[in-house]
Amino acid sequence: MTQPFHELVEVVARLRSPEGCPWDIKQTHESLKPFLLEEAYEVLEALDTQDPRHLREELGDLLLQTLLHAQIESEKQAFNIDDVITGLTDKLIRRHPHVFTAKSDGTQALDAEQVVTQWEAIKRAERTTATDSILAGIPVSLPSLLRAHQIQKRAARVGFDWETPEQVLEKLDEELEELQTAASGLPGSDPGDRDTETNAAVEHELGDVLFTIVNVARFLQINPEEALRKANNRFAARFRHMERQAAQENKDLGEMTALEWETLWEAAKHATEAAQTAVTPESPEQAHE
Repeated sequence: MTQPFHELVEVVARLRSPEGCPWDIKQTHESLKPFLLEEAYEVLEALDTQDPRHLREELGDLLLQTLLHAQIESEKQAFNIDDVITGLTDKLIRRHPHVFTAKSDGTQALDAEQVVTQWEAIKRAERTTATDSILAGIPVSLPSLLRAHQIQKRAARVGFDWETPEQVLEKLDEELEELQTAASGLPGSDPGDRDTETNAAVEHELGDVLFTIVNVARFLQINPEEALRKANNRFAARFRHMERQAAQENKDLGEMTALEWETLWEAAKHATEAAQTAVTPESPEQAHE
C-alpha cells in the first residue's frame, strides 16, 4: 500500500474510532447508500465538464465512500480494504489470462470482442453452481435503462438477440402501435378517471417500448442511460436559458403563447449549443491543424 493511501485509510479509521467524528461514527451501510449514489453521479458530471481538477476531487469523494464501507466491515472483523484490493487484483489477473498468462503456444492476441467473450466464459466458470443464470450479478437497484441494457447484453452473449438493427426498429414500430392501441382506451387525462386494467395495459406497453428503445441504443452502440442523462442536461440548460430570457423581457412564462414558447425555445437551443461548442476542447487532431 502506498504511503498516501495508507494515510487515507488511517484517517478514515480515526474518523470512525470512539475518539473520532460523531457523524462518521453513526454511519452504517444503509445510511451511506445515498452518498455512494450521489458521489458516483458527481463523478459523471465532472467527466462532462472535462475539468481534471474537478474530476480529481470527485474521484476522491467516491473513493471515500468505498473506504467507509470497508472500514465498517473491518470493525466487524469481516474484511478490510486490503482484502478488497487483493480480491480485485486476483480477479483482474484471473479474468485477463491473455495479458497475464505467458503464451508459449504462439496464439495471437485477442481483439476487444474476443476479450468480452472470454471474460463472460470465465465469469460463468466462477459461478457457484451450473444453474446460476447468466443474468446473475446485474443489480436490481441499477437505473432501469442501464439495467435493461445490461440484461440485453448478457442475453446477446449467448446468442439470444436480433440479427440486424432493422429488425429492432421494426420491433419498435410494432411496440409503438401496441402502445397507441392501449392508450386509445384511456377515457381522460386524469388518472383517477381510468380503470385499473387500462392503466396496467398502458404501463405494460410503455415498458415494452422503453425496453425496445434500449435494444435500439445497444445496436447503435450507444449507452441509453448516458444518452438520456445528456438529453436531460440539454433540456435543463435550454429551459433555464428560457427562464432568464423571459425575466429579461419582463414576461411570465406561464402566460406565454405557444408561438412565444417556440421562439424562446429555438433561441435557447442555439445559445446553449453555441456555448457548448465554445467550451469543447480541441481533439489532438484539431490542435495540430
